[in-house]
Amino acid sequence: MAMQNPYSQYKENSIKTASPQELTLMLYNGALKFINQGKLFIEQKNFASANEALKRAQDVITELNITLDMNYEISQNLRGLYTYLLDQVIEANITKNIAPLDEAASMVTELRDTWKEAMKLAKLGK
Repeated sequence: MAMQNPYSQYKENSIKTASPQELTLMLYNGALKFINQGKLFIEQKNFASANEALKRAQDVITELNITLDMNYEISQNLRGLYTYLLDQVIEANITKNIAPLDEAASMVTELRDTWKEAMKLAKLGK
């Protein structure tokens, strides 16, 4: 019987036991991680790795988009933002230009930080 990597097992358990709010935070962090990796790989002219990282960022942003509950007005705004973010990452991947990634990373950071603050306020019951 093969032993599973302890880190992989921890990560898998974290995802399985996370609340929907924590999963959204994980997605924001993942998008940011892959955008930054793509940027670094483009700067290093490692275009194959940049492509892989940016495809993963696209997957994460797509997941954020498809999990929106469209019964809330804010979801319309987020859908527009996620579509724009996806376009920026795709453009950067095609052109190997980091400028769209800088903008995308800034936007994802702001979304993530706002989400974290909302999670804190919700725990306080505000």
